[in-house]
Order: sequence, then C-alpha cells, then structure tokens
Amino acid sequence: MAFSSSVSLLLLQLMVVVSLFHVSSAGRKLTELVQEQPLLQYHKGSLLSGQISVNLLWYGKFKPSQRAIVADFITSLTTTQTTQTQQPSVLTWWKTTEKYYHLSSKKPSSLSLHLGKQLLDENYSLGKSLTSKQLVQLAARGEQRNAINVVLTASDVAVEGFCLSRCGTHGSSPSHQMKNVHNKKYKFAYIWVGNSETQCPGQCAWPFHQPIYGPQSSPLVAPNNDVGLDGMIINLASLLAGTATNPFGNGYYQGSAEAPLEAASACPGIYGKGAYPGYAGELLVDSTTGASYNAHGVNGRKYLVPSLYDPTTSSCSTLV
Repeated sequence: MAFSSSVSLLLLQLMVVVSLFHVSSAGRKLTELVQEQPLLQYHKGSLLSGQISVNLLWYGKFKPSQRAIVADFITSLTTTQTTQTQQPSVLTWWKTTEKYYHLSSKKPSSLSLHLGKQLLDENYSLGKSLTSKQLVQLAARGEQRNAINVVLTASDVAVEGFCLSRCGTHGSSPSHQMKNVHNKKYKFAYIWVGNSETQCPGQCAWPFHQPIYGPQSSPLVAPNNDVGLDGMIINLASLLAGTATNPFGNGYYQGSAEAPLEAASACPGIYGKGAYPGYAGELLVDSTTGASYNAHGVNGRKYLVPSLYDPTTSSCSTLV
C-alpha cells in the first residue's frame, strides 16, 4: 500500500483535537468559537483529473434503499446530472475542490466524477473482521484505471482501527490489472467507509447521534432517515475531497504525510456558519421531517456535507 489516510472519530476531532483523517496538534480549544485555519501546502504531486469512475463495493448486508442513498450522492457530484438541482447543492460543494486544481503548478484538467460499477459481497467472502490489507484486496476488485474504488462495510463488520481511531480511510495501491507503456504499474485510489450505526454512532455518525464525549447537545435528524448511512455520507464526502486533492500522499495537505490535514479534515466538525465544538452550525431544516441538511442532491435527496478548506481564502467554506 503506497499511501493511506484515515478519517478519525468525529467527536474526538472536536473534543480531543483529532482531525478527520489523523491525529493532529492543530486542533481547536474548547473555548474557541472559530478555529485558526491552517495553510494547506501543495507538495507537487499529481491530482486526480479527467473522467473518474467511482466504483462501489458493498461488503455485507445493505438494503437497496441504503445503496440508493450513496449512489445518488455520487451522481449528485456530476455536473450533467445536477444542473437542475435546487441550491445549495452537492455539486456546488464539490466545486470548491476545483480551486486546488487552479492553484496547482501542474495545471491538470479538472476532475469529473461519475458513478461506476457496483459490486455486492453479501456473503462476507473475507469474514466479518477485516484488516487494512484486506480492505485494499477488496478495493482491488474494482476497475483500477481512471477510478476510485470505494469499499463500504456493513454495520456488523469489524475493521481494523474502526471506532478506535478511524471511521474511514483513503489511499492508493499499485494496480494489479494495468501497466503503462513503460511496463510500470499504475496506482489506483481507494476509499473505505464503515457503517457505524451499531458499533460507534456517537463517534462516527455525529451529529446524527448523541456524542459520547464533550457537550451533550441533542442529535440532529438524519436527512435520509438513516443514522448509519447519513453518517457514512459525511465520511465518504470527506474522503472523496481528500482523494481528489491528495490522492497519492504528495498533493495538498498540511503536516506529516503519515497524518495529514486535507481538504475536509482541515475543517473538523464544521457544517454551517457559526459552528463550534458540539454544535454543527446553522443548517437548513426540512419543514416536513425536521431533518437537518446543507446540500440538495439528485432525486430530491438532501445531504449533510462537511466544510471544505478554500485554498484561495485560507478559510473553511460552508454552503450555508
């Protein structure tokens, strides 16, 4: 495995200065309402660019309705599919990543994500307790050229480090399928996100579940009425932003390459204006369901997506 970065426990981000991806000393104090923003540096590496398929591997039991929540979120990132989407939109949120490309010295073409193939492994082919190495093995089942392979594990699957130090991870690995004209293997990008519904919702599904540490505010109503899946969307969104802007460990980040702050993890716990530890910020609320959200997606979906670091203003950018 060439590079890996993890989404750490969301509540620990806020209360004991753990970032979305790794432990960091650049956290916010409990008395601070606004965190001093870091400066993400560009380390001259390649960014993902062009047409990229997001392939989904569902490991374990997921309902079709749950798979649709994630599939619609990926589709919401595609310009051609979201031109009519109500604002603020998932697409508008994603466009913040384009600013990283404009500032890159390599000036790569822009990145366009689209939903690729979906693979089902409902029989737990590698068992219900997975190592980090096995996650890469699962990710390698997807097409590896011009792709991000996403492994999504069900709520009854234990993963190495899950709930103890991370809610998900992203990284890259040498391709086992493709070689270039110089007979060198390509690297492919992968993401893993776990469903924390029963294992650690107070850590990995906040703010849709009561936190286990820190200020005890009431949990928000999940926009898709599924605490586990709506929590997965937050972590998947964070990891997609990190994958796009730091896919191979030498793109945009601050701090150690082994424990980087990236596009989303530089803005922990911020979802709307006025956010502070234990409070996600001023969000939109569905008048019918009471659900909190900050982005519209395709098929009438609503999502909560994390704040992204805006490299042009050196600040965290929110949709609402």
